[in-house]
Amino acid sequence: MPNGAESSWIDVSVPLRDGMLHWPGDPPVSITRVKDISKGNTANLSLMSMGTHSGTHVDAPVHFLADGKGIDQADISALVGRARVIDIAAPASITVKELKPHRIRRGERVLFKTRNSSRAWHELPFNEDFVYLSDEAARFLADRAVRLVGVDYLSAGSYKWGGRQVHRSLLSSGVWLVEGLDLSAATAGSYFMLCLPLRVVGGDGAPARAVLKALPQASRGPSHGTRKGMQ
Repeated sequence: MPNGAESSWIDVSVPLRDGMLHWPGDPPVSITRVKDISKGNTANLSLMSMGTHSGTHVDAPVHFLADGKGIDQADISALVGRARVIDIAAPASITVKELKPHRIRRGERVLFKTRNSSRAWHELPFNEDFVYLSDEAARFLADRAVRLVGVDYLSAGSYKWGGRQVHRSLLSSGVWLVEGLDLSAATAGSYFMLCLPLRVVGGDGAPARAVLKALPQASRGPSHGTRKGMQ
């Protein structure tokens, strides 16, 4: 998908490839050609093996909540619609202090662009010091009743300090979580977002294709609306 022009879609999902970066301890990403036309087969066919939280993916509530919904029960209306990309300057973690001036509203879909997006993080070794969402910021967003939070690394929570509480604060409040975004080509502002995870029955998460299209300039202010009513 071409980037740049406002009328164009911006692909903010990372390419899946054999041997790519994955969360330490999770299954590696393996993509192997098992049938090959060049070797006499009638068609090309590949075998894919990976953890459900590889690349760009959506977390289901059951990922951290024993009685939570699976990814096959994802609220499509939360994953499709108006979203706001917010630039984050903090070098270590997303804090409440930095979020407050953005006047985040009930029902918004917010995507945080941090220094993680300043490089092709998905092509590099795992970085333990990626910018993450602080526990306080996660509670702040849950209290604001946002519909969706998107982050530009493999986890919303810290690797070094643990991200359990960040995930529980968001997922237990009905906030859908998209991780592993590449927001390098998206400037701060309002967009129409499509983000659809694979429909894995009972899945704790699933890879997703996420794309953005910039909204007309007159529509690029802060989003308004309720969780149920916002488009």
